[in-house]
Amino acid sequence: MPVQLNNGINHMRAIMLAAGTGSRLSNNDRSHLPKSLLKFGGKSLLQRHIEILQSKGIGKLALVVGYRAEDIVEEVNSIGAEEFVDIVINERFLESSMVSLWHARETLKCGDDILFMDADVLYHPDLIGRLVGQNESDYVPMDKNFEHGDEPVKLCIRDGQIVEFRKIIKTECDEMGEWPGFLRWSSDSASRLAEIISRYVDEGKTDEPYEEAFREILLAPETNINFEDISGLPWIEIDFPEDLIKAHDEILPAIERYVGG
Repeated sequence: MPVQLNNGINHMRAIMLAAGTGSRLSNNDRSHLPKSLLKFGGKSLLQRHIEILQSKGIGKLALVVGYRAEDIVEEVNSIGAEEFVDIVINERFLESSMVSLWHARETLKCGDDILFMDADVLYHPDLIGRLVGQNESDYVPMDKNFEHGDEPVKLCIRDGQIVEFRKIIKTECDEMGEWPGFLRWSSDSASRLAEIISRYVDEGKTDEPYEEAFREILLAPETNINFEDISGLPWIEIDFPEDLIKAHDEILPAIERYVGG
């Protein structure tokens, strides 16, 4: 049973996608470990995720795995997190992240608030703390201090409203920030997301990234979406070899010395 957060608003579960091959990092080398098993400071990303989630009162983690799933399951067992983690097997992991999230649709419909997470991010625990500590649901973080380009998924704000959520922005914004791969959904929004993702899969649109399904909710006029500025918090998504170097040389030391503010 999920634990109740100490703000008392809702139960919350997490969904983490860890099924991909990490081909851009490994150059399609299938002997390469999943990115969630990369180690920083003696701990895998997965162990860091789990420790942070448990410290923030999250009751359960649905972990979607595919590529080298047995290695990830072994890591879950080795850190004693079997009771905390529900393993969700995606045998179609070569298709897209949309298919991976579709495999977690039952968790999306569970009636709890959902903390969505990508597994390939190294970050300070305050990033999670800011999302789960809010008194309202439907929160999306954004970092205004980012390198512009075609790779980051960007959140575009105009007149206090989210007007775009894509890698390529073709609309005018008052503010823009990079999305770090985490998001908090209310139980209602999570259920809507499950329906949207199922529609994509039923229509054969399995080559689409899950961000397109997120976008439908984030831009819907009836959805009250809040955004959280996390600028200054150290974090990095690890997609390319240069990201891995930066994670070790810059981000991990920054996480260890960060004191807030």
